[in-house]
Amino acid sequence: MNYKQLNSSIRDDLRQKAEKQVNEKHLQIVKPNMSSEEKKLLREVQILQIILEMQNEELQQTNEVVEKALKKYTMLFDFAPIGYFILDTEGLICDLNFTGAEMLGEKRFSFLKTDFKLFISKESHTIFSRFFERIFCDAEKVSCKITLGYNDRLARQVYLEGLVIENEQECLLSVIDISHFKN
Repeated sequence: MNYKQLNSSIRDDLRQKAEKQVNEKHLQIVKPNMSSEEKKLLREVQILQIILEMQNEELQQTNEVVEKALKKYTMLFDFAPIGYFILDTEGLICDLNFTGAEMLGEKRFSFLKTDFKLFISKESHTIFSRFFERIFCDAEKVSCKITLGYNDRLARQVYLEGLVIENEQECLLSVIDISHFKN
């Protein structure tokens, strides 16, 4: 069944339910001087009104589901205890959570479209470059340990895991601060 057939089937189902409600509730208000054409139009308007009410109810239910999903996403991504970064194929930061921004030492949205490599210590550039290349080549979860640190910012050891998302045009990095663990 293709999209048009499915859409038509859904419309037919809605219409049948609406017609059933009109019949059950005897909604048609017939005036003695109404022509048969006016009666048909009135019935059609009542059916369409019920269809719209049913669609509105369905939209409200869908909106509630979407709101719950958004709240869950926000909690899982934005407030996670580990850093999350979404990078494009060039390594530019497309999105990050609050913990990720805290790891880099600035406000969250000041990093958008910034090259993630700028925050990696010089000693870790080669490791990160290989890691980043493998993410897009292997198309599977890849991991490594590097040191975040730039300018006079405190360097910290982190464990990275990366995975390709969004039609292989972006990757998701999870970043865990391991600097307080003993090797």
